[in-house]
Amino acid sequence: MFQIRRALLSVTDKTGLADFGKGLRGFNVQLLSTGGTAKALREAGVEITEVSDYTGFPEMLDGRVKTLHPKIHGGILGIRDNEAHVSTMAKHAIEPIDMVVVNLYAFAKTVARPGCTLEEAIENIDIGGPTLIRAAAKNNRFVAVVTDPSDYPEILKEMATLKGAVSEETSLRLACKAFCSTSSYDANICEYLTEKVNR
Repeated sequence: MFQIRRALLSVTDKTGLADFGKGLRGFNVQLLSTGGTAKALREAGVEITEVSDYTGFPEMLDGRVKTLHPKIHGGILGIRDNEAHVSTMAKHAIEPIDMVVVNLYAFAKTVARPGCTLEEAIENIDIGGPTLIRAAAKNNRFVAVVTDPSDYPEILKEMATLKGAVSEETSLRLACKAFCSTSSYDANICEYLTEKVNR
């Protein structure tokens, strides 16, 4: 098991977000967040740090670049029991991120809308979200990745039992679910674009 000390939250589906954020803060987890997620948490009275303040770089290119930064991905991908990784992280002031809470732009719902243009569809292809999910899922020995709001209550329950930690078994299960999520997401994009190309 591993302690959750810092979590990154960036979600499209905000179901249960406020309660989950409050639950994590109850375990003294530092919360990093972006855009609309940060706003929703703040409005619910949950203390957060904006990712742009944490990295020292603003969101840019109409929000296309928010979390694509070494302080974020180094914090997620660093192997905690690898001395070289730990040394590199310390050298560059990269703090570990122990939980990533992300769900993706609603691509399938967007393209199902009557009159949806190719440009609208393209803008609803999530880049940062899948990148965060895959990074966290890859490093699931040290990072819990949460892609489904229905998992929030069980995660908080386990953290209560384990004094703020998540078991490696739970983290592996969440990682499997995460890879299935990004696979399905990419399949939706593939299907949509293939249909466009073959018209």
